Amino acid sequence: MQDLEIYIRDLEAGAVCQWLKSHVEQLVLNDSDVSAVAKGSACYGEDRLKITLYPRAFGKRFTSLIIEGDRLPWSTDLDCARSAWRAMDTEMRCSPGEWKEGEPVEDEKWWRLDSRGEQLVVWN
Repeated sequence: MQDLEIYIRDLEAGAVCQWLKSHVEQLVLNDSDVSAVAKGSACYGEDRLKITLYPRAFGKRFTSLIIEGDRLPWSTDLDCARSAWRAMDTEMRCSPGEWKEGEPVEDEKWWRLDSRGEQLVVWN
């Protein structure tokens, strides 16, 4: 199973569903309350996707979006973040590579996508 993970700053209610519905089918996700964890599903071709939103990731202003499945609509976190940024017009962040749970992230650079463009930055 593969996964994509992006971080969305100041997520607005309904924004994830609005964006994803043009990329997946049979989307079932209630993102009307962006202060609570939301779990859902969708189909991408014949493949089933698991979608999870985790509010207050990396501080109070970011929501983590994780999409899991055997085949995904984007090949990298950065491609997913670019698509989300174009649709939502709010800052997106994602890992630049193959970070694994438990590895230190203090000095790691993250992609930041916003009105200034795409830049590798230290998170804080």
